[in-house]
Amino acid sequence: MTATDPALTALAQGWCALSLLHGKIEAHVERALQAKHGLSVREYSLLDVLSRQHDGEGGHLQMKQVADAVVLSQSATTRLVTRLEERGLLSRYLCPTDRRGIYTDVSESGARLLAEAQPTNDAALREALDEAAKRPELAPLVQAVEAVRTPA
Repeated sequence: MTATDPALTALAQGWCALSLLHGKIEAHVERALQAKHGLSVREYSLLDVLSRQHDGEGGHLQMKQVADAVVLSQSATTRLVTRLEERGLLSRYLCPTDRRGIYTDVSESGARLLAEAQPTNDAALREALDEAAKRPELAPLVQAVEAVRTPA
């Protein structure tokens, strides 16, 4: 394949459309979460990921797993955790079975804020997808996003 290959051009156009869709959704959700709850998309995502942890086998996530889930580097995730901990939304404690490990949990106030912010997040996501679906170059991507279902 060469740089002028039609398959590469189509691939590049698809990537640009996907990037555009992501940017539009993230910006719309960010504005809604900031305006109503003082949360960024990353902060909301971190609270959401950590709220799904449990005490059973493999229930607590390591920082690398958290970083992967919120699509940040480990150092950026650590800084984000620190900021939310300073706001009283998270707490850290030593792993009871491995003193080298540190767990991060959502505090009661963090859980309340997440519960309050979830309808805002969901509504803003729906609005952003509905708006994007009106654009012919984004409509197939919106359909793909809506077709994805996580296993129960």
